[in-house]
Amino acid sequence: MNTEAVIHYLAEWLEEKVVAAGASGVVVGLSGGIDSAVSACIAKRAFPDDTLAIMMPCKSDVNDLQHAQLLAEANKICYSIVDLGNAYDSLLDIYEKAMESEKQILLRANIKPRLRMTTLYFFAQAKNYLVLGTSNKSEIVIGYATKYGDNAVDIQIIGDLLKKEVYALADHLEIPEVIINKPPSAGLWKDQTDEQEMGLTYQELDEYLESNSGSEVTITRIKEMISRSEHKRSLPLIARIPQSVRQR
Repeated sequence: MNTEAVIHYLAEWLEEKVVAAGASGVVVGLSGGIDSAVSACIAKRAFPDDTLAIMMPCKSDVNDLQHAQLLAEANKICYSIVDLGNAYDSLLDIYEKAMESEKQILLRANIKPRLRMTTLYFFAQAKNYLVLGTSNKSEIVIGYATKYGDNAVDIQIIGDLLKKEVYALADHLEIPEVIINKPPSAGLWKDQTDEQEMGLTYQELDEYLESNSGSEVTITRIKEMISRSEHKRSLPLIARIPQSVRQR
């Protein structure tokens, strides 16, 4: 893959789409991970003065915030830090009684990306920006995202790139090695990793998406994830009322 050509194309595409939408720039959630790092750096090329990174720790690993700041400062990306810990605790106090004990971990975890979505849209509206998504193709295809959380965005620039291709762009963009080398994680709970939660590796996932190959167990797992997550890639269904019903 010609990484420079891809980066140049994505930056130009982003600028064109944002301007066409009547917006002035983009806001991106910077997590300290590789996907948001690559997305933010491409956005900076498209909008040197109108790319805003928001770091939103929420009972998170302190290293993630440090890595996000390292990336932003190295690339002169304007950023703000919004600690969502207190808001998260307040919501937990309200929701706690409605949670079934066996579901608490995931229910608690999904509050975080939805709080971050709310925060990003606050800044986007305030500055007439679009919210830039940071999901890659590998994750989008299997629905590895929180509905109306990290998949609630206006525009995606790395959504046609497999995870391994994101790494290739990261190398070209000289993303700090500490970000490239750490295990991908949504930071939903302590020591959580993407691959552990997915039940397969990105290498296995990319291999299937690229060449339809892999072990029988892996292929079955991926197909099930694709099927179960179709609703995450679709707009809400609208009940279309036939004229025959309307005129009864």
